[in-house]
Amino acid sequence: MARSLNVALVQCPAVSDSGWAAAFAIQLRQLARANPSVQMWVYPEMHLIPSNAGSYRDRLTRLDSVEVEGLGHLARELGIWLVPGTVYELTDDDRVYNTALVFNPDGEQVAKYRKMFPWRPVEQSARGVEFELFDIPGYGRVGLSICYDIWFPEHSRHLAWYGADLILNVVLTNTTDRDQELAIVRGNAIMNQVWIASVNASMPDGRGRSLVVDPNGNLQASSPDASPEVLTVAIDFDRVEEVRAHGTAGVTYPWAQYRDGDPVVSLPLYNGHIQFDRWAPSKERYAQ
Repeated sequence: MARSLNVALVQCPAVSDSGWAAAFAIQLRQLARANPSVQMWVYPEMHLIPSNAGSYRDRLTRLDSVEVEGLGHLARELGIWLVPGTVYELTDDDRVYNTALVFNPDGEQVAKYRKMFPWRPVEQSARGVEFELFDIPGYGRVGLSICYDIWFPEHSRHLAWYGADLILNVVLTNTTDRDQELAIVRGNAIMNQVWIASVNASMPDGRGRSLVVDPNGNLQASSPDASPEVLTVAIDFDRVEEVRAHGTAGVTYPWAQYRDGDPVVSLPLYNGHIQFDRWAPSKERYAQ
């Protein structure tokens, strides 16, 4: 059976005020009606962080709030996988994280990822410390990445090592380095032989240019500018196994370069090492 999932990246501005839940629901219902074959909807970073809220505290969200619960209801109503961007998550110990959420078609929150690499000094949220992946039954495994995370090769490499077939990189980039970011997205897809979907906000919040890259490094969908747009693409999860079996461009096998008896390679930067009998990706490592 083909493992092809229809995914939509919604390149749009963030919500504008604290009453975001109703406006988000209206927009998503309209988009879902116009695109009934889409199985997963993905929004940019900070999409659910009101830009015009009265105070900083008004921009924070608890994950047990009525608004977050409503996102699950919306996913169940529409029968979709929903990645609604990120919120500023307020925790019981008064920390604030930039957090991405995922809901399945039954309305259950199946993943919560706290951004590991905040863009400092601008971004003041606390640093997350755990990688996050989730499984789509019948398709494959998806890893979560937020904006600046993609600049750190260790992040995508670990998601792939944990068995990710697709990395969702939700982004809010409004600076002049989006060109470089596009190259980094493609490089991470090639080096790890995974799909990467990077969705950026549209103007006036972001510079757009969302894209989807397959495990061979080929561009499968892209936005040419910062205009509001919905990118739809069929993610073929079988492509990951195909590219790893036959090689990138038919010649390169980065996950299969090591042999029994190869010496351990020291990694002084991490106070660690590469142990080659643990090198290849494995879904068993991230069994939940």
